[in-house]
Amino acid sequence: MKQILVIDAHPTSTSLCSALAKAYCVGASNTGTNVQTICLRDLEFDPILHEGYSQRQEWEPDLSKVWEAIQQANHLCFVYPTWWGGHPALLQGLFERVFLPGKAFKYHETGSGWDKLLAGRSAEVLTTMDSPYWYYRLINRNGGIHRIKKTILEFVGMKTKVHVFDNVRNSSQSKRERWIEKVEKIGTAIAQE
Repeated sequence: MKQILVIDAHPTSTSLCSALAKAYCVGASNTGTNVQTICLRDLEFDPILHEGYSQRQEWEPDLSKVWEAIQQANHLCFVYPTWWGGHPALLQGLFERVFLPGKAFKYHETGSGWDKLLAGRSAEVLTTMDSPYWYYRLINRNGGIHRIKKTILEFVGMKTKVHVFDNVRNSSQSKRERWIEKVEKIGTAIAQE
């Protein structure tokens, strides 16, 4: 049975992202799937990796809980707004503090390869953006999407699918409600795979 972890990375609980995260959870849990949600805004941790990888920075209790939840999950869903072309700083802080060498990946002693220590898991990204997605792909060259998919999640071994909800600033309430319904169906579908 799937064990799904949903990470809501929006700083406010009244956001469209948070509504999408809740809809995903509803869709997945309606199938009887075990779903856990973590809202980054509710955690207490320093998002800055102060010494890089040169010195171990002890995890706060909330980060230990996040790592335990990641270890238990076989599917993760990250929900966040695309700001300044990428994911919010709080989510980046989580990646930098938790996806550490020896935990999420391990470089080979010789050569340039690495072991993907989170392999066997899948991931989904639900991101909102104010710009039209065609503009983001064409002008911004899909930078933030490429970054989270290829250089973070797939780097540590998670096969990743991305869903973009664009032109949010100009969207109507009925369009947002359709997005929420769509995400609930996405949650149901992933739970039934």
